[in-house]
Amino acid sequence: MAEKVTPYKDSDLSKKEQVTKMFDAISNEYDSLNRVISFGIDVKWRNKVVDIVRKTNPDSILDIATGTGDLAINLAKTKASKIVGLDISDGMLEVGRKKIENLHLNNTIEMVLADSENMPFDDNSFDAITVAFGVRNFENLEKGLTEIYRVLKTGGIFVVLETSIPTKTPFKQGYQFYAKNMLPLIGKLFSKDKVAYQYLSDSAASFPYGQAFNNILHKIGFIGIENKPQTFGVASIYIAKK
Repeated sequence: MAEKVTPYKDSDLSKKEQVTKMFDAISNEYDSLNRVISFGIDVKWRNKVVDIVRKTNPDSILDIATGTGDLAINLAKTKASKIVGLDISDGMLEVGRKKIENLHLNNTIEMVLADSENMPFDDNSFDAITVAFGVRNFENLEKGLTEIYRVLKTGGIFVVLETSIPTKTPFKQGYQFYAKNMLPLIGKLFSKDKVAYQYLSDSAASFPYGQAFNNILHKIGFIGIENKPQTFGVASIYIAKK
């Protein structure tokens, strides 16, 4: 089992409470810092997720750990009639709500404050479910994935975009140097919350990526599982069905 990584190591709060506090603190800077940290490549990765989902012609989509709503907004390209963005950070959601209003997407996208491990939806509610850079923040990964499986319709698609670690030289060494040294430095220079980007680095390093994550999805009950490494393996797109 992966080591449990939390944002504030000396805090008595649960991981879930710490993650909420952290994302509330960095909500206004999150989008711009994300572009800097990923050199803008995260936009390309999200577009690939949208293309995968669009091919299934979903009518209803749930975007979990939606944050400021980047992926939920992009998913409007699928022409789904209902898109729900869910997150535990109201600070992040508030930034997302403003973006959605500015794009006149209020009738399509609803932002919901809720816990991804205990969602307020009936069984078999959504044709497609997505998570971008969010599953590693679950307090209990298997509980969160089981809840996703519950609210996904039979035959529905589940797509995850998450960080991973390159396995080939020199990309592995380059990634480790960047994640260990540069990412926390950028966070300290530009973020109000000085530990947030250290946590994002540490949580990425401890996440069970690749086949290990495939195995967890299979254990939950998902089928047709694929994982597609992106940009030399610094991220992966996972595709599974119910």
